[in-house]
Amino acid sequence: MNILGISAFYHDSAACLVQDGRLVAAAQEERFTRIKHDYRFPQNAIDYCLKEGKISAKDLNFVAFYDKPLIKFERLLETYLAFAPSGFKSFMEAMPLWMKQKLHLPREMDRGLKGQYKGRFVFTEHHESHAASAFFPSPFEEAAILTLDGVGEWATASYGYGQGNKIHISHEMHFPHSLGLLYTAFTYYCGFKPNSGEYKLMGLAPYGEPKYRDVIMKEIMDIKPDGSIWMNMKYFNYCQGLTMTSEAFHDLFGGPPRPAESKMTQREMDLAASIQWVTEEIMLRASNHVHKETGSKNLVLAGGVALNCVGNGRILREGPFENIWIQPAAGDAGGALGAALFVWHQLLNNQRTPVRDLDSQQGSLLGPAFTNEDTRKFLDRVGAKYHYYESEDEVVDKIAEAIDSEKVIGHCAGRMEFGPRALGCRSIIGDARSPKMQTVMNVKVKFRESFRPFAPCVLREDVHNFFDMRPNEDSPYMLLVAPVKEDKRLPINGDQKLFGIDKLNQLRSVVPAITHVDYSARVQTVDPKRHPRMYRIMKRFKDKTGCPVVINTSFNVRSEPIVCTPEDAYRCFMACNMDVLVVENFIMYKEEQPKVDPEKVAEYLAQFQLD
Repeated sequence: MNILGISAFYHDSAACLVQDGRLVAAAQEERFTRIKHDYRFPQNAIDYCLKEGKISAKDLNFVAFYDKPLIKFERLLETYLAFAPSGFKSFMEAMPLWMKQKLHLPREMDRGLKGQYKGRFVFTEHHESHAASAFFPSPFEEAAILTLDGVGEWATASYGYGQGNKIHISHEMHFPHSLGLLYTAFTYYCGFKPNSGEYKLMGLAPYGEPKYRDVIMKEIMDIKPDGSIWMNMKYFNYCQGLTMTSEAFHDLFGGPPRPAESKMTQREMDLAASIQWVTEEIMLRASNHVHKETGSKNLVLAGGVALNCVGNGRILREGPFENIWIQPAAGDAGGALGAALFVWHQLLNNQRTPVRDLDSQQGSLLGPAFTNEDTRKFLDRVGAKYHYYESEDEVVDKIAEAIDSEKVIGHCAGRMEFGPRALGCRSIIGDARSPKMQTVMNVKVKFRESFRPFAPCVLREDVHNFFDMRPNEDSPYMLLVAPVKEDKRLPINGDQKLFGIDKLNQLRSVVPAITHVDYSARVQTVDPKRHPRMYRIMKRFKDKTGCPVVINTSFNVRSEPIVCTPEDAYRCFMACNMDVLVVENFIMYKEEQPKVDPEKVAEYLAQFQLD
């Protein structure tokens, strides 16, 4: 049986194909269109999923959409009516897209499936999709479920319980009170793009002090013991306006929002630290309450807030649950996966066998892969200079050697990751021991803010030697933050305490490139089953150096999606100061490539009439 899941029209459109209960393919539309967070109907992602499943649309048994647009439209209308006449401009901007597409989803899906699908369209609730995406692929037979995001139809958070092949959502929190929208409001106020820059705010938080937490908790919101929140809407504008915050918010925090790309001040750092503290407090209270209500030792998480890996790490270390599992595509993209699995298990009553000690997400490697033949044809066509190795061992050895030489390496091999994190197959990797690597990667390769931290990959068997985690603790999807172990830290030179961005230049550990200013790191564990090549690279690097840790960041530059194809990888490689590119079994060195102005790479490649 073939089930297609779709998420679209709000943020990070995606598609997922489930065949007889198995996740066969999943991808975000942005990876194909090269438009970051592409919200349009995921035509390319659907086409890929059907191709990967070796079927056409007429072979589908069900098509599931990840929320109920009519209920969402009802919420939109009720909200505008409640604030009328304020909000008229926002209303007029929203209506055309709703009238043209969002209210006509069966028509849009029928068009996307080329009229070949004759079956039933299933519309799951938004937080049902999140809950299904969290529980059904998890390694647990039973688990408490917690979902936290901006807003679905009306729900902004929910909790419940999953057992066997069924989930049950028992409680919800409703719009406009929302932890996700609260965090996004501060993202906007600090000068980052809403629904995109939240991870920047999280990375900025350790540079500041939580000076505003009491103001936040006293003036603009109230946190209940169970983690639910009430927000004073006079400080927010998202119900009726085109901005997230109101003039009252600006007055409370001493001025207007920081203009995008302007200089970062201590105020933004302290605001980031404050809202991060509040967010973690809410996440901890909510998880404690859910544990009390369900009695489960296991917790699964989804929704955009579940990408707050600092909060996730605190739940694991300080909360009552023995085990937690977080959906790698925790945001809206993962709703496509959840909707498809909801149909398979919940509606069709098909049994579920958890994959113990792993999960059924397959390392989240659910996107396209490209053969050596595909790669060679492209590289020959554009005149790239490459070294091809028949032996996997040779490729692995060359990569480990390049890391040890402090080279910045783009690695594009195997299936593309589903979700916002690169997990080794579409990654830029480097030496975590290098004091200069963070700055080099941020400024010269990624073209992004210098304060942004990089995440470590660590061999799972060594995770407890470098981070405050249990032996063989599983964190394969880079969704947990943990402290660097005391014995791996370095003493700070000098008696003067540094503040703000000045903290960046202090060496803090034996792996300084991945140690954030608060001695934390967003950990990805690497094991041989989920990510075999990455595991071999890191084992070889450890054999050479004794270090089981490398840098892993997404293979893209600022404002672009993670690369998908060999062409994407080569274009990115040529447009930035990356030293080495690995695509499958081909290795390229920058100094050997055709001399092309980095700003004219697209123009250069266009002459080859690439598809």
